[in-house]
Amino acid sequence: MRTKIYVSIVTVLLLITSCNVIDDLLTFSIDNQTTFKIESGFPLGTAFNVVTPDVTTNSSSTFENNNTKAELVKDVKLSELKLTITDPSNKSFSFLKSIHLYISTDANDEIELAYLDEINSTSNTINLTCTSQKLDKYIKASSYKIRTKAVIKESLTQDISVKSDMKFRVTADPF
Repeated sequence: MRTKIYVSIVTVLLLITSCNVIDDLLTFSIDNQTTFKIESGFPLGTAFNVVTPDVTTNSSSTFENNNTKAELVKDVKLSELKLTITDPSNKSFSFLKSIHLYISTDANDEIELAYLDEINSTSNTINLTCTSQKLDKYIKASSYKIRTKAVIKESLTQDISVKSDMKFRVTADPF
């Protein structure tokens, strides 16, 4: 009787472990970038929106390079979103009170992608808090739009260019 219990426990543990190993083998990252400009002249404490040009995903070639295809992708989530000021190079994010980024496509509704509130950074790079939204249909699309909603807390005397580096974690089914 005891051996049956031990065999059952070992079998269950092997199944759980093998499923995790298979998921790890079928998980990869997609990195995308876009830039946007925060223009000078916005009133303090007022939220303003900036829409980026369409971001081309190249997802079909990325899926192919990872031995899968769009139909087999079962889970896409944002794992990292980093903003970097590219111009002027000596500017920090101290001017910013909060920032929220949203993703949309022509065929899909807009959802929140990442955010950061009460920003107190003296660096030219910040990491946003990623939401846990499923992003499969956005990454499978040929392109998507990013809308940025920001609130500034300091007057800006010149435009600020910001680069957004996004890393998506993709998991696909084996069949």
